[in-house]
Order: sequence, then C-alpha cells, then structure tokens
Amino acid sequence: MTIDANETAMTGGVRFLGARKAYWRLLARGAVLLMVTLGIYRFWLTTDVRRFLWSNTEIAGESLDYNGTPIELLLGFLVAVAILIPVYAGFFLAALDLGTLGEMSGLIGFALVAFIGQYAVYRARRYRLTRTVYRGLRFHLEGSALVYALRALPWWVLTAVTLGLAYPFQLASLERYKMHHTFYGDLGGRFAGAGWRLFLRGLPLWLLIVAPIAVTVGAFLEVVDWQALADAMNASDDEVMKRLEQGNPELAAVAVFGVLMAVASIALTLLLYPAFQAIVLRWWTSGLRFGPIEMLSHLRMRHVYGAYIRFALLALALAVVLAIASLPAFFVVGLIAGGNENSAAAEIAAALVLLGGYVIGALGLSTLYRATVGLALWRLSMESLQLSGLSVLDRVEARGQPSSALGEGLVDALHVGGY
Repeated sequence: MTIDANETAMTGGVRFLGARKAYWRLLARGAVLLMVTLGIYRFWLTTDVRRFLWSNTEIAGESLDYNGTPIELLLGFLVAVAILIPVYAGFFLAALDLGTLGEMSGLIGFALVAFIGQYAVYRARRYRLTRTVYRGLRFHLEGSALVYALRALPWWVLTAVTLGLAYPFQLASLERYKMHHTFYGDLGGRFAGAGWRLFLRGLPLWLLIVAPIAVTVGAFLEVVDWQALADAMNASDDEVMKRLEQGNPELAAVAVFGVLMAVASIALTLLLYPAFQAIVLRWWTSGLRFGPIEMLSHLRMRHVYGAYIRFALLALALAVVLAIASLPAFFVVGLIAGGNENSAAAEIAAALVLLGGYVIGALGLSTLYRATVGLALWRLSMESLQLSGLSVLDRVEARGQPSSALGEGLVDALHVGGY
C-alpha cells in the first residue's frame, strides 16, 4: 500500500520519548533538594520537569522546547509575595473593624483572592506559552487577564450553585476565550469543544455521586416534624437536643444514614474521578484547533485508571515503609524520655520525628503522584492525539514576545498552579 506524500504532510501523531526511569531520578533528586533547601529548589525542579516533558514530546518529527528559567520563576514569586502581603494585611486590619466592613471583610477577601487567582491562571498560561517553542517559533497568548478573571468568577459561582452541573459549560466558555487569544507564531487558535457534549458524558457520573446525598435529603424531609423542629430551635440551649429527639424520634437514624451516604458519596467521588478526568482530557484535546490544524484524541479511560492504581499501590507501600521506619525513631524517643513521659526532651524529639515523617511523607506522595499519574496523563494525552492539517506549519511566521513570570509567581503563592 502506497501513501501519498501530501497525505503524510497533512496528518501526524504525537510521540512521547521520555524514559520513565530518567523522570523518576529527576523527581527523586528534586525531592531531596527540596528538603535541603526548605522548598526553594521547587523553581529549579519545576523548570527541569517542564524541560523534560516538553523536549520529549515530538509532534510530526519535531520536539517542543521549553526555554523558561528558574530565576524567572523565583523573581515572579517574590514579586507576587510583595503584592499579596499588603492585600492580606489590609483584610486582616479590616477584620478588626466591628462594623459592616469587618463583617464583610471575609467575603470580600475571598472574592478578591479568587479574582487574583483567576487573573494569575491566565498570566501563568501566557508565560508558559511564550516559553514554549516549536520548530523555532514560539507560542503566545494575547487577550486580557483582567477580562478573563471577570468572566471566570461568575462561572465559578454558577458552578457552585448548581453543584457542578454548570462546570462543562464553564470549561467550554473559558477555553474558547483562551484559545481565541492563543497563537503559534501568526497562526491563531480556537476551541471547538461543546459544553453540552461534556455535560452529557459527565452527567451519569454526577448522578451517581449526588444520588446518596439526594436520598439522605429525601429521608430527612420524610421523617422530620417541622413544628417540633421549630419548637426545638426556640428552646434554650440545654433543651434543643432533648426536644429534637422527642419531636423527631427517627431523626437519629436518619443522621446515621446520612453519615453513611456521605461516606458513600465521597468514595464514589474518589472512584469516579479518574473516569471524569479521562472524559475531560479527551473532550478538551479533541477541541483544540490552530488554523486548519485539528486534533482528535483517542484517550482510553482504562489507561487513566491504570495510572491511578499504580499511584495508590505505591502510596500504600510508602505508608508501610514509613510506618516501619518510624519504629526505631520512636524507640529512641522512649529512651530519651527515660520513663518520664512528660520529659521536655522527649516531647521535642517526638515532635521532630512527627514533623520529619510528615515532610518525608508529603514529598514522597508528591513525587509518586508526579512520577505515576502526572507523567502518565501527559504521555497518554500526547500519544492519543491524531493531528491533521500539519502542512500549514511550513507557512507560519514568527510573532509574539516573551511574557513576565508574575502569573507563575501568583499561582505558586496561591497554590493554583500546574505544569
């Protein structure tokens, strides 16, 4: 079977060439240096991770290149901290006011931080795109981060009010804005994903998670005596529970049932999250467009579950190892105590052991997640893509300028960042 040369130029897949062992070594070394430097090394680790992922991602025979530097990330973080400290100090002082301003300071502060967070997400995306180079040309992002934040906040409120039902439409709307202002050289991007498609695919999962809560609410409405409940609320503090039990004898059973249903809902959320993540990734990547270049994802849900299962097994193994390793440490604490459980030295030693165990456990889990789920999702997302219309790449011209790392610093300070 012969393949036309034009057809080969028009279509192509994406390959990920990174070795898992090399990525493990990179993350393990980074975790040790994070402990030694008290977290400062994270700017260098983030840069190393991005360079590894970018450089090992090959599109139509050409790999991506990440040319950001850790110093840029560090300076962006310091500037972000300098901006956020006066903001937090202002809300702290406002909270001391006993008037209306003090009562509203918490809500205003939350809204402002949320706004800054969305602003930071857009600015961080701009930075990462301008540091991403393909075939000698950089990506870049135009548009306004302020406008994006103003668009994003109402969507998040609507998503919260609808218990997540508006989330697919939120993703579609915000992604359309971002991709409309995203460019590869002078080649403009767009997003073709429809919110209702994601809504229909995710609705069965949403129903499974919400069903236990809905059943609990229905059971509560069925057994509660509203008059008795009103009387109990008007009673003194000492008699509230007594009147509730007398007027609603089945309320205790419903409360226990509600706890069980809440546990079931949480368990279903954890169980179904990989499925939803696979659905979103496939929907999102299939909706990306750059001029005539179209993308189609063939991501399989079972592969995403495989990554999470590996992480869960390794996390369990880490927990067992830490538990065994802690035994000698606590034995030494017992020797320091010398039979005196209230010994100050013993308390300090025990606190240091617990703190050390927490730091090692947290860094260990973070490293395991990046090395299993993080790497797998990147590789699966890339390798499941099929691209068409690639011949236009020969006609793309350079455009766009590097952006500052302020957005990266803000998302780091606010803990809303990513790759």
